[in-house]
Amino acid sequence: MKLSSAPCVSYWANPRVAKTLTLKGLTSCRGTVDLPGSKSIANRALLMAALCGGVTELRHMLRSDDTQRMLEALRALGVTIEELNATTVRVTGCGGAWPLQPDELYLGNAGTAMRPLTAVLAATSAAPVCLTGDARMQQRPIADLVAALLEGGAAVEYQKQQGFPPLQINKPLQGGTIHVDGSASSQYISALLMALPLVSAPSHLILTGEVVSWPYIELTLAMLRDFGIKIEQHERQAFTISGGQRYSSPTTYWIEGDASAASYWLGAGVLGGGPLRIEGVGRKSIQGDIGFVDYLRKMGASATLHDEYIEVNGGELIGIDADLNAIPDAAMTFATLALFAKGRTAIRNVANWRIKETDRLHAMATELRKTGARVEEGHDYLIIDPPAQIKHAQIATYDDHRLAMCFSLLGFSEAGVTIEDPECCAKTYPNYFSELQRIT
Repeated sequence: MKLSSAPCVSYWANPRVAKTLTLKGLTSCRGTVDLPGSKSIANRALLMAALCGGVTELRHMLRSDDTQRMLEALRALGVTIEELNATTVRVTGCGGAWPLQPDELYLGNAGTAMRPLTAVLAATSAAPVCLTGDARMQQRPIADLVAALLEGGAAVEYQKQQGFPPLQINKPLQGGTIHVDGSASSQYISALLMALPLVSAPSHLILTGEVVSWPYIELTLAMLRDFGIKIEQHERQAFTISGGQRYSSPTTYWIEGDASAASYWLGAGVLGGGPLRIEGVGRKSIQGDIGFVDYLRKMGASATLHDEYIEVNGGELIGIDADLNAIPDAAMTFATLALFAKGRTAIRNVANWRIKETDRLHAMATELRKTGARVEEGHDYLIIDPPAQIKHAQIATYDDHRLAMCFSLLGFSEAGVTIEDPECCAKTYPNYFSELQRIT
């Protein structure tokens, strides 16, 4: 691995000088990796613990940009959070009555903080509050969630562009029958499921459209049960939620390893031959992205799920054609693995890639073409024909951690790869590249 310095301009028009990382000649990948905590679980757990009436110790906590934004917001709301060590925090909850009432909360580009806090503060805030973020967050749509909150009696105003943050919550959520379009992001649904138990009146939440990333909704429901919240699901897309509920602390809560991040190690283990053991997530996982293993096996990988870890031992890859709507984050890894596979790979039904940290469909298509691949970009799909020989490429990462980690797999090609702004991985996995160096 070689580090160099070169100028890089972020896709979102924030010029800066950023390092580049060149990866080349990786021929093996073996040993053991302990995954960082899941971003999705960590930020949900922090908010749920803050809503409890007692003390909760959160273990295996992810320390990253996204969790830092949630920690800052909760502290601004008056929640006491003690950092016991690098991966353990103790949260003294406030029972949904925030000790402080800040005028504004800045959430960077943390969607797992913006969406749930918008809904929960609409249910609990005693004074108007504005939620804002960085330039990219102000380009990420939130209209479907706001429409649901308005239907439930809240008063929410956009402060700049209609349909996007920043937004101000002026009047609390009342409950009742609420519809939410789940075809863009499951985070809107998860946010409402976390908020509606806190309002005084009962609610009936109806999901419309083809719901994306359904496993993330199941993850939220599982966590809500662990924190004492009862929700009745009487149809797949309809929930009845009693009002006036209180979150109760499970005393301690262990945060699973990030199943999305496991996909990079699974890919590296295949390309590098293994054996590689990935600890922190396995057959018992509540994360839908564990389904990545099944699709990877269809590509020809040798991978075994155990209760709390995964083993991978190489394989010869062939292209697949798959609907990956249920695992959109992990699905990105298949785009770079496709370059090493025999035959065509089609990644379908991933339209919500376009509203993530960047427009991932367009960014992925653009960067894959630099390697010599033929790529067809559709509204909700990519079709990838690998090149006869992978070309060296300098990959723009668009300030998107997952693009940087996905394209690191090209280090196993003869040509290698240069990745711009590798430090963008700090969003969810600050030591990813040092771990890659250690086991390759």
